[in-house]
Amino acid sequence: MPKKASTGKSGRTLTRDMIKGITLIVSCLLAFSCLVLPDILSDQSEVVRIGQVAPQEITAPFSITFESKVYTDQARKEAAAGVEPVFLPADPSIAKAQLETLNKALFFFTSVRNDKYSTEQQKISDMRSAANLSMTDEAYTAILELEEEDWQAITRESNRVLELVLRDSIRNDQIGRTRSNLPAVIDFAFKSDQTQLITMIVSPLIVPTSLFSEEQTQQAREAARNSVEAITRQIMAGEVLVRRGQVIDIADLEALNVFGLGEPENRANLLVSSGIIVAACGFICAVYFSRRRKTRVITETRTVILLASFFLTFLALARFLVIGRTVMPWLYPMAAFGLTVAIVLSVETGMLMSLILTILTVFGHPRDMELALFYILPTLAGIFVIGRARRVSSFLGAGAVVSLVGVAMVLIFRIGDSFTDWLGIVSLTASAVFNGLASGTLSILFEYIFSSVLDIPTALQLMDISRPDHPLLQQVLQTMPGSYQHSLQVSNLAEQAAEAIGADRLLVRVGALYHDVGKSENPGFFVENQLRGSVDSHDDISPEVAAATIIKHVADGVALAKRYRLPSRVADFIREHHGTMMTRYQYGKALAAAENPDDVDPTLFRYPGPAPRSKETAILMLADGTEARSRAETARTDEEIREVINSVMNSCKDAGQFDDTDLTLKDLSTIRESFFNTLQRSYHPRIQYPETRRGVTEPVVVANHTQSTKEEHAHDQSAQINP
Repeated sequence: MPKKASTGKSGRTLTRDMIKGITLIVSCLLAFSCLVLPDILSDQSEVVRIGQVAPQEITAPFSITFESKVYTDQARKEAAAGVEPVFLPADPSIAKAQLETLNKALFFFTSVRNDKYSTEQQKISDMRSAANLSMTDEAYTAILELEEEDWQAITRESNRVLELVLRDSIRNDQIGRTRSNLPAVIDFAFKSDQTQLITMIVSPLIVPTSLFSEEQTQQAREAARNSVEAITRQIMAGEVLVRRGQVIDIADLEALNVFGLGEPENRANLLVSSGIIVAACGFICAVYFSRRRKTRVITETRTVILLASFFLTFLALARFLVIGRTVMPWLYPMAAFGLTVAIVLSVETGMLMSLILTILTVFGHPRDMELALFYILPTLAGIFVIGRARRVSSFLGAGAVVSLVGVAMVLIFRIGDSFTDWLGIVSLTASAVFNGLASGTLSILFEYIFSSVLDIPTALQLMDISRPDHPLLQQVLQTMPGSYQHSLQVSNLAEQAAEAIGADRLLVRVGALYHDVGKSENPGFFVENQLRGSVDSHDDISPEVAAATIIKHVADGVALAKRYRLPSRVADFIREHHGTMMTRYQYGKALAAAENPDDVDPTLFRYPGPAPRSKETAILMLADGTEARSRAETARTDEEIREVINSVMNSCKDAGQFDDTDLTLKDLSTIRESFFNTLQRSYHPRIQYPETRRGVTEPVVVANHTQSTKEEHAHDQSAQINP
């Protein structure tokens, strides 16, 4: 039978571990999707080419200043285009060559004019074929018809004009203007027809004297390009980059690419980097939860599933709706996640999961360091401040601290930042304040949801049900005041011991208040609720019936806990405060009355249990037995108190009641000393007070009344500790 039970427990553990592993794998896959899907599904990936129409208005998610290659290239092109072509200085050899050509042509014309044997037509033909000048036949005829004196004058003027004109620097683009200005250079003494003839002779010989230098022009243009410094472009958060319906130009595309909103990035890089970061975080979670101290809350499957769902919800909302916007990241109450997990599970778990959530949330964000510190530092500060969150004011205080630390982060990163003006700083500061207050408020709601789903008693809930006006405590107080006083003493004893070993003192206190509520179904049967002087030890009924009645207060207490919707952890104190101990007083009577001891069934005198499964319920078992024994045996001296404490501890330890707890020998030693100090202060000696009666002063001793022997046995059977 034990082997079968062990196999069943191992099988349940294996199944639970498999479910945890599957949950971790699924959570990693969903987290990976949260990291990559927003970029893959984003409509921004459509804006990839110049000339396309923007499908929607796109704004800058954050402020940035960057070197604009587009604007810089445009400015450098304009600077190069503004450079005038570079021409060489006027070349005298060109002027000389043209003058020589002119002289040869004029000399030839003179020779033709003096040819007496050729006809006019032959002369014109000779002049047309031999001369380098492009003139009309009318001009040649005019030359032939000129008087010698006029011709000589024209010859001299042509040389003078050409030499004068070619002395200046003439460029290609100046040829036409120079030729058109020739009449103004010719001496006004010449007639108009002669001026026209000189112009016709000289014009073909006007050529550029200052030649274009391709090399120097390129050098000048390159120098102009280099003189233009790189142009930076500043874009403020929220600034419209592209309006809906706007045609994308090269500058728009550059701005979109800076924010990662333009041409889609290499998807392979995104997938690989996201996969690595998610795998690393998943590995850290697996190691943490496999090596940390095991508790029923953590090992339960529903806890793991709810924590994973809570984590993924925060991550998905952040990645799909928050990250990439202007102000929303600073409004997002990330700290609410950490505060809730720290309160419901543990501080270490809240800190670790908040850190992982922050890393995955800001992954790939341009201001990842700033946003990461803005999320994690306020969260850690809030966790340290909220503690066990025993009051609503604790949540408000934690929210205020989150706000203050968040504002500090905003000021640290934004003051002096050229990208953020004072209006932006004020907006982000107000967002940080809202963030903290929202985190503190939401954590109250999330804590209630967690505690309801996981059946985990929160500090607020424990404080509420520990109030004396709770209906069940009122029932206990009204029906069995003796048991109520006993519970108060036990709660004080157990709470001090829990504090000493680092257990949950509030849970222990509340569990102690409710551990004997089952006695309210039959209060008069128990000795602490009987009147002094009329103690009934139930010797007139069979031991089996008495034992069954006593044991029944556990089941009755569990039923009352369910009726009044007490947390299951509180109900555990009712189930486990006697563990699997025996009602030894009734069992001894049954053995004494039986002819054959083997005929007595010990299971009829044993509590159903289970044995304590936590430090807290084990402390209650010890405190319950110690308080009952010390009161029944009227232990007053230090030796008697220590003897009672040691007897109770040894009885429970020998009965194997602590096998399912993680109590250590050091813990038991600490509990022993705590019990001794508390009982020593509780049972202090009384002093005598004088009382005046009819003018006579008589000493009256005020002291605790002791119980009779039968009363001691009856109380002992209630406490279930063998003296």
